Amino acid sequence: MAKGTITRKAPAKLSAANSESSHDIFIKGAREHNLRNIDVVIPRNKFTVVTGVSGSGKSSLTIDTLFAEGQRRYAESLSAYARQFVARMSKPDVDYINNLCPAIAIEQKVVTRTPRSTVGSLTEIYDYLRLLYARIGKTISPVSGREVKKDDVSDVVNYINGLSDGDKVLLIIPFKTSYQRGVGEELNILMQKGFSRLLIDGKIVHIEDLLDARGLEKQFNSNEVFILIDRFRVKRFDEDDNHRIADSVGTAFYEGMGALWLLINDEAKVHFSNRFELDGIVFEEPVPNLFSFNNPYGACPVCEGFSQVLGIDPDLVIPDRQLSVFEGAIAPWKGEKLGKWKEKLVRNAHYFDFPVHKPVADLSDAEYQLLWTGNKWFEGINEFFEEVERNLYKIQYRVLLSRYRGRTLCTSCHGYRLRKEALYVKVGGRHIGELSEMPVKHLLRWFTELLLSESEKQIARRILMELQTRLQVLCDVGLGYLTLNRVANTLSGGESQRIQLTRSLGSNLTDSLYVLDEPSIGLHPRDTENLIEVLKKLKALGNTLVVVEHDEMMMRMADHIIDMGPLASHLGGKVVAEGNYKEICSNDKSLTGKYLTGELKIDVPGQRRKWNRAIKVEGARQNNLKNIDVTFPLNTLTVVTGVSGSGKTTLVKQILYAGLKALKGEPVDKPGIHKRI
Repeated sequence: MAKGTITRKAPAKLSAANSESSHDIFIKGAREHNLRNIDVVIPRNKFTVVTGVSGSGKSSLTIDTLFAEGQRRYAESLSAYARQFVARMSKPDVDYINNLCPAIAIEQKVVTRTPRSTVGSLTEIYDYLRLLYARIGKTISPVSGREVKKDDVSDVVNYINGLSDGDKVLLIIPFKTSYQRGVGEELNILMQKGFSRLLIDGKIVHIEDLLDARGLEKQFNSNEVFILIDRFRVKRFDEDDNHRIADSVGTAFYEGMGALWLLINDEAKVHFSNRFELDGIVFEEPVPNLFSFNNPYGACPVCEGFSQVLGIDPDLVIPDRQLSVFEGAIAPWKGEKLGKWKEKLVRNAHYFDFPVHKPVADLSDAEYQLLWTGNKWFEGINEFFEEVERNLYKIQYRVLLSRYRGRTLCTSCHGYRLRKEALYVKVGGRHIGELSEMPVKHLLRWFTELLLSESEKQIARRILMELQTRLQVLCDVGLGYLTLNRVANTLSGGESQRIQLTRSLGSNLTDSLYVLDEPSIGLHPRDTENLIEVLKKLKALGNTLVVVEHDEMMMRMADHIIDMGPLASHLGGKVVAEGNYKEICSNDKSLTGKYLTGELKIDVPGQRRKWNRAIKVEGARQNNLKNIDVTFPLNTLTVVTGVSGSGKTTLVKQILYAGLKALKGEPVDKPGIHKRI
């Protein structure tokens, strides 16, 4: 360099050397598992991707070092009393970590195995639904279809004030006698309370006159008798008049055990009740616990909130629906003795035009239901099993019954998990069980179009905002196809992780560290874009994101990338490259960069393996599958792909896998609905 030449220094890059004085997270001497005493800087409030070959130390750095130290520090900050309830956490093998903020790990694992946990409870959406129904839900009588309302004193006073001037109003309650006291004794008690008149068969009678009359018991048994609480002539009532009416109404509610009548002009009789009842039914008032299947108060008393009971499994009774009744579709109706049940149906089918030669799969709903219920010409399947249960003292009948028992839908709650009183409560014409069955994307649209009164909007404003926010995030992370009643232990690891991400966004935490383990795995590129937008929202709240990821789209959107390597196990554990996307691509040491630029690539085979045998699935219609036929070639690698919610897992896991195991007689959950494999 020539003497006197002045050189301009390049901007300082993010490195371990200058990080200790910054606000970025600095990891010094990480040696957990196969990490090679590395120093790493993770920028605060940024989106950082940690990538590299499998086994290079990505999870050791992010989960076992960064997150573990964050959790340990949180536990250490608790009081000695609180720490006894927290599992002891060992310090990760690291010299120190500076500027570490509270850490939350969202891993790819199913967070719960209990059948009581659902998508709705995991995301807290169902909790807000319970609150919504408790606040603005309308209880509808199953008898008349009218809304059940609880009247109070002001309702009665307002009704009287709304009558025409000059109308005569009698405020009355039913006269009831106690089995321990006679009519005369009851009348004396009424006089002691200050009541002086009764209404008997439409006529006002003084109680004093009745006490001297003969045949009192007979007169009261043969006529409709009411106690006259007060009487009014409708006019423009002043404040004192309304106070008097309110006092009388309050007395009537108390003495009438919550019920009273207004007799208007000796003709019309209007009923009011401060009890929650209608059509002779006392209903439960809506409270959040009424809609909780995890609470004994709200759970269905038959299935106890599980939605299923141990009963007769239709799929075991009719295992092959392509057979007709004549061909022996009903499995237990076989043999010399039990076959007589089938013979009776076949012999009498012409009396009610039942198609005994039509496959069960092609029967109408009414015809299929008739197989179970029977009629006067034959006993159905239900009656057959009732007969079996009456003979359970015989060993052969106990064995027979055990063959056809399985987990079936609860006939009391129809799978909604709740007691019937909870399903009488409606919002927008739907009960909470119906909303739980709707896919999230449809439920979000339903809430957007929900029409409410101004008072209901005011009451439910915050609840609706929280519901729509959480539903929108579920759609954004590619889970719009899930239903709220989907059991948590049926979710994949990726689905479970994205649900946890939804909870994090709903909590609005700030200045926290989120560690995510491959959130894009199993996602279609269309859904990955939506996931990136969700992560950006999380970062915009002031959080730091550290994501273990291999997806190119995710790396392009990252603020910072850490490439671990160079290889796996003891040949890995080092940071081979770091920087933004362009810097990783231009780094000669980065194996990831070489694949991103196309310098290295996986060659596509020029010749495909031929096949001549295959497994064919016919009539798959579980969940959202549209009665499809699919062929899976044998001795080849078959890939099933598509956007989230298109039915991939349903086809492969619930139908193909479960169906093949069932055909082999191996224990497995009930396969998804299909014709045959």
